[in-house]
Amino acid sequence: MASPNQTVVQIVGSIAEFDASEWNALSAGMPLLSHAFLAALETSGSVGEGTGWNPSIMIIREQETLIGAIPLYIKSHSYGEYVFDWAWADAYEKSGFAYYPKLLTAIPFSPITSTRLLANNNETKLHLIEALESVMRQHELSSAHVLFPDDADAALLEQEGWIKRTGVQFRWENEAYESFEHFLQSLSHNKRKKIHQERKKVAQAGVTCRLIKGAEATQADWDFFYQCYCKTYEEHRSTPYLTRAFFETIAQTMSQHILLIMAEIEGDPVASTLNFYDDTTLYGRYWGATQFVSGLHFELCYYQAQQFCIAENIQYFEGGAQGEHKLARGFKPRPTCSYHKIAHPDFEIAIKGFLAREANGMEVYTSELEDRAPFKAK
Repeated sequence: MASPNQTVVQIVGSIAEFDASEWNALSAGMPLLSHAFLAALETSGSVGEGTGWNPSIMIIREQETLIGAIPLYIKSHSYGEYVFDWAWADAYEKSGFAYYPKLLTAIPFSPITSTRLLANNNETKLHLIEALESVMRQHELSSAHVLFPDDADAALLEQEGWIKRTGVQFRWENEAYESFEHFLQSLSHNKRKKIHQERKKVAQAGVTCRLIKGAEATQADWDFFYQCYCKTYEEHRSTPYLTRAFFETIAQTMSQHILLIMAEIEGDPVASTLNFYDDTTLYGRYWGATQFVSGLHFELCYYQAQQFCIAENIQYFEGGAQGEHKLARGFKPRPTCSYHKIAHPDFEIAIKGFLAREANGMEVYTSELEDRAPFKAK
């Protein structure tokens, strides 16, 4: 008979093998880590066979109870990650080693910081880290990567000797603003004036905006959004990661976390954005437009979303990867990180050196961003 405290580590090939309630009990209420979101990725074919994202979820059970999990994927490329290791892959393969497949712990296509080690105590989280490294070595994989962990998980990965890589993103914070104009009063005169001018141009172009919570979105709304989503990838000469079926699924299974913002001219839609949100945070994700209107990107992606946060008393707006232009719209730079375990000792040493130099440059860059803060001097 098994001991009451016996724990078993398993690799499971699909989120569908879990009850939604037991998974969500560990995912800290984060919409993009929810059973519904991860299941939609799988059932829609956005991840899985042929995509280079092979779900291989790591779990720990104590008897029949799920006590720990990692959203884990075996990757055959590095697309859709937002932490770029192409140079590492190239160096690995030029030396005669296979970089792919590799292990990746992440939310697919989502550069969003949150917990990655899903457990209610550090003992279980440390067990997950140990098991992740063990799987890497047992299967002779090149590396394991944990992208955008929160501070608590990052501290444990650092403690266990994983290599840290630093980055920067931009986040807007709602300082108990009473209105959008109240927020603008916190900015310098020049920044405030520029935003007023941008919004005036949009209004003069005849644009009106509709904010549509998920349950209120129609089939036509989703069809137009998907047209915009695909057009953005087309303009960048790329292929969309997410299928139409993915959006159809989340519209049904997690509508309470979805905000569509639609721009229209004379009743006809011309642009759209998709956001996810919970009680504390709005996550800006996708944008697209079928015609150019000066300032419309800023209106839909930032100003309308900021107004929504103020109206709904949401504290943070995560703007996603890249975009120094966010700084002038009241976003602040914030550090991000990822952690890496490299199987080959010589490559581990070389990558450590590279990341140390990169971190110094990132520190200088972040300091420069902070010097350009758009807020009034206090």
